[in-house]
Amino acid sequence: MEELEFHNIINDTPRSSPTTHTVTDPRTESPLWPCPIASPADFEDAVASAQIAFKTWKLTPLSERQALLTKLATNLEDHLPLLSQILARESGKSLLLSELDVRTSIAQCLHYAQPANALSDHIQYEDETVKIIATHVPLGVVAAICPWNFPLILSSIKVVSSLVTGNCVIVKPSPFTPYAVMKWIELARGILPPGVLQVLNGGADLGQILTLHPGIAKVSFTGTIAVGKAVMAACAKTLKKVTLELAGNNACIVCADADLPKAVKNVASGAFFNAGQVCVATKRVYVHESVYEEFVRRLVEEVKGNYTMVEDASVPSVFGPVSNKVQFETVKRIVEDCKGKGYEIVAGGEVRESGNAEGKKGFWLEPTIVKGPPDDSVLVKEEQFGPILPVMSWSDEDDVINRSNLANAGLGASVYSSDLAQAERIARRLEAGGVWINKSERPHMGAYFSGFKDSGFGGEMGKQGLLSYSYTQSIHFAK
Repeated sequence: MEELEFHNIINDTPRSSPTTHTVTDPRTESPLWPCPIASPADFEDAVASAQIAFKTWKLTPLSERQALLTKLATNLEDHLPLLSQILARESGKSLLLSELDVRTSIAQCLHYAQPANALSDHIQYEDETVKIIATHVPLGVVAAICPWNFPLILSSIKVVSSLVTGNCVIVKPSPFTPYAVMKWIELARGILPPGVLQVLNGGADLGQILTLHPGIAKVSFTGTIAVGKAVMAACAKTLKKVTLELAGNNACIVCADADLPKAVKNVASGAFFNAGQVCVATKRVYVHESVYEEFVRRLVEEVKGNYTMVEDASVPSVFGPVSNKVQFETVKRIVEDCKGKGYEIVAGGEVRESGNAEGKKGFWLEPTIVKGPPDDSVLVKEEQFGPILPVMSWSDEDDVINRSNLANAGLGASVYSSDLAQAERIARRLEAGGVWINKSERPHMGAYFSGFKDSGFGGEMGKQGLLSYSYTQSIHFAK
């Protein structure tokens, strides 16, 4: 791939920096491109530009904002090959998954470009004395602090939610995957008024000043629980609005009457899609004891047959390396803990043995299945966010629900059963923001996505997600 240049975008103008950092390709450990780090002056200029732009952008009719979202979608489509290649290099995804990242971002733009999917005025209450209308007023400048596992998807949902509600937005991509997001916003220059959509690259120090600056009205953050708590504490100093989408150690319950061939395929996809680096990935599986051994056997066959390590990103694959060395070491420690404790590893369990021409191996871990680890093991208690899956058995419904409902996490869950009444009964008792029945966990942009307990504060997507990007004003008409 040709040499590329990247810039922070401030007031629709590319801006370089004497300070840069370089990301490593997770497949090969080869260095990619220098990426400019925004300075404090860049940050102040971006906030000032957004505040100026907001004065007129907030007055732009909804229909015009939605028309511009359609143009953003077209722009993404026009640059899909370039953005996909950049994503593949920085994240370790195959081109297949990288194109999905871009296409889902396109779909998000088009979804909120539809009048039915945006917020509109409505009558809250009416009687013979009064009519009360609810209208939705934009907050101001939104800071979107984004993760590395789906760089475009999880940035664009914050961007389109901000724009359709009349806010300006400053995007801070993850320093592990800054390139595609920065290039997207660079390529989108000229579509929106200057200052409405900007991007700044930086690390934790930039994230901190975004949360503290009085010129930022809202922070939308996706990341770890520990950082999310720090973001919330910082936002409290200026009473910012805040949305947090945090970690989820998601449980899956397979009932005795589940369609095993379908359940196995879905569980494998839920657990090992993008090497398990999905916030709502299947991370703990509880299988009824009557079908436990058969389920494990089928799952091992499915994973060994369809989830393999392929270095060439052009080969269609939903499995790839761990996206960065920090997370690679985290997952590797969990694998070593399982080995050290003598847990039964029935698939995988090894790092990549062969290297590339430079002798570097990349951040590759085999898809790993651990049979029957105890509930108090690190693998079961902590979110692994990588390609390792514990599979436990159960016999009593109340017991498995209690085991599934962790004290600190509740983002997603799934249930497999041929008895839909039973599946729904279990689903309603699971303490998770989203539950999927007879399918793997995949958020839908038309549905509110949020976490219970430490898995989040507020939420994104659906009309309800847009409410957190707005004030709701009640206008009372006397009759």
